[in-house]
Amino acid sequence: MALGKKKGAMELSVSTMIIVVLAMVLLVLGVFFIQRIFGSATNAIDSIDSQVQSEIQKLFADEAHILAVYPTSREVILKKGDRKGFAFSIRNSQNEARLFEYEIEAVESYDFSGKCGSSFSKAQADYWMVISSGSFNLAGAATSTLPELILFDIPEEAPSCSIPYRIDITANGEPYANTQIYLVIK
Repeated sequence: MALGKKKGAMELSVSTMIIVVLAMVLLVLGVFFIQRIFGSATNAIDSIDSQVQSEIQKLFADEAHILAVYPTSREVILKKGDRKGFAFSIRNSQNEARLFEYEIEAVESYDFSGKCGSSFSKAQADYWMVISSGSFNLAGAATSTLPELILFDIPEEAPSCSIPYRIDITANGEPYANTQIYLVIK
């Protein structure tokens, strides 16, 4: 009888050790794969950022451009629930440093209730922007090295429609440049 108990105890401890070893292997593999996933996601974001910067630099190859917007179509297509946007960059056309300020808002004259539903308003369209204004200093005859990123946080219950937004930029308080962006919600 004593030999049967010892054999059972030995099998139990070997089984326990195998389970512990397998659990540790799975834990290590899990950590490894999580690191690879997050590492590749960070690299993808960095490559997108560098692509945007290179596209904006291409736009500034023409000396006449003082404002570059990406995407160049100036149409931002988002799905309900998305948090994405557009980027813009400025070239200082003067030789002295200047303070640039920007403000972005939905176009006042747009027929929001007719195009996006009777209960939709300009205030709601403006509310979707994560940041709608900002400022930065730019040296003389320089281009902003990092584009300004404007994000929209589109709620799931947003109507499917197109909304025009206006970007107004001033330099030292004087009008400098402006353009429109079209947000298309699908």
